[in-house]
Amino acid sequence: MNNISNRPNEKDQKFLRQNLRNNKTAPEAIFWQVVKGRQIDGLKFRRQYGFGPYVLDFYCPEIRLCIELDGMVHKTAHADEYDRTRTQFLNDNDITVKRFDNDVVYRNVEGIIKQIREYKKDWDALKLARIERAKVKYEANE
Repeated sequence: MNNISNRPNEKDQKFLRQNLRNNKTAPEAIFWQVVKGRQIDGLKFRRQYGFGPYVLDFYCPEIRLCIELDGMVHKTAHADEYDRTRTQFLNDNDITVKRFDNDVVYRNVEGIIKQIREYKKDWDALKLARIERAKVKYEANE
């Protein structure tokens, strides 16, 4: 087991998170206008949210979904390996990562929204199934 902290918004990242929020890319600004203020099915998204050693572009804690917008910096072998390690860390902490190229924000932000809504439906169904299993287990122990 690794000893990397998985606590949210570590204090030593505060300046980095603030800097990223204040210097957002154009696709991040566009996407933020779409998701801020619970515009998608009442889901609250946070931007430049710290989790463990990483800063997530957009994060919805209610459904444990991370949205990453990838520009040219993500097109190198080093970045690819870093992204895989990062995604694995987040997955190990029950956070699903969905990655989109920046140009998708320009061309098809509605498609991203559709994928978020589909993920939320899957999440809600999974949550309901967990509740039902817990009920059955509880009733069996009475």
